[in-house]
Amino acid sequence: MTRLRIVHTESSLGWGGQEIRILSESRGMIERGHAVKLLCPAEACIHAEAPGWGVPAVALPVARKGVRGLRALVDWLRENPCDIVNTHSSTDAWLAALAMFTLGRPAPIVRTRHTSAPVPKNPATRWLYEKGTQRIVTTGEALKRHLVQVNGFDPERIEAIPTGIDAARFVPGDRRAAREMLGLPRDSKLVGVVATLRSWKGHRTLIDAMGQLPAEVKLVVVGEGPMRETLEARIAALSLGERVHFAGDQAEVLLWLQALDVFTLPSYAKEGVPQALVQAMLVGLPCIATTAGSIAELATHEATALVVPAQDAHALACAIERLLGDPVLASRLGAAARAHCTARFSYAGMLDRMEAVYQELVEAKAQAAG
Repeated sequence: MTRLRIVHTESSLGWGGQEIRILSESRGMIERGHAVKLLCPAEACIHAEAPGWGVPAVALPVARKGVRGLRALVDWLRENPCDIVNTHSSTDAWLAALAMFTLGRPAPIVRTRHTSAPVPKNPATRWLYEKGTQRIVTTGEALKRHLVQVNGFDPERIEAIPTGIDAARFVPGDRRAAREMLGLPRDSKLVGVVATLRSWKGHRTLIDAMGQLPAEVKLVVVGEGPMRETLEARIAALSLGERVHFAGDQAEVLLWLQALDVFTLPSYAKEGVPQALVQAMLVGLPCIATTAGSIAELATHEATALVVPAQDAHALACAIERLLGDPVLASRLGAAARAHCTARFSYAGMLDRMEAVYQELVEAKAQAAG
């Protein structure tokens, strides 16, 4: 296997599954002997987090589209030749494509699409995806189908590679011991969600569902984000303050998952294959989800999860009550979910497939050069 010089670009300042995927993949590629660099804004969360993952990060002014960011990227790429560039957000995708065009296309670009948000249908965006980028990677099959059916992109240039999770690390655990370590109530029924507090993650629906459940059911919310104050106001309005625990961002979520009785992810938009849902399933939790994005690749109703309509608090409450009241069903779904994710969403599998994409593009460029 050829040692590759891989560059990731990320313009987003926030923190979530996308940024974790970048760092997770980068660390895996470094462990396989490849040289990896991450180019991102100095103020980005991923810049601060990268050292903890062992990923070298370079601060460049690429948070916004503009001449300053383009010039910085051109100068850096000229001084630091690479074999492949992987872009992740709209801004850095544009800057990288234009920088490579300016430099005479010295390395191929992979455009990774992490969400199911629509891609604009205009000539400029078509150029970016069909000419400025040599390969598109999506984090789910549904995202690939959308790009093919709605945007008309060539399916041969698109690879669906969901984020892989280490099944040897995310395992079922001792619920009582986890609760004791985290200071959570030992005898309550605990429902949980792990997600950045963004509107489309469906926390508001989950809180409304809690208002329809018995007082013994409590909610654990792991994550932080812009919806925090709005959610707290809704909790106060429903008098749920004693029943909802905000854990904030957690660098390690395994214990929090092991402490739960039921995991929920009531997203209604923008999902790929959510990492938190894969993690919860590997822990053997009975899960409740919607069909947003590529969630259906994980959650099959009554086979690996319970699936409810998005933004339907009553349906969500009924599903939670059903799982809490039927331990046989909960156990069956949890075991099936772990088996499904172990087989289809492995960390090594993700690295193998990304490595193959990179190698193919590098070899094709070498052949074209003579």
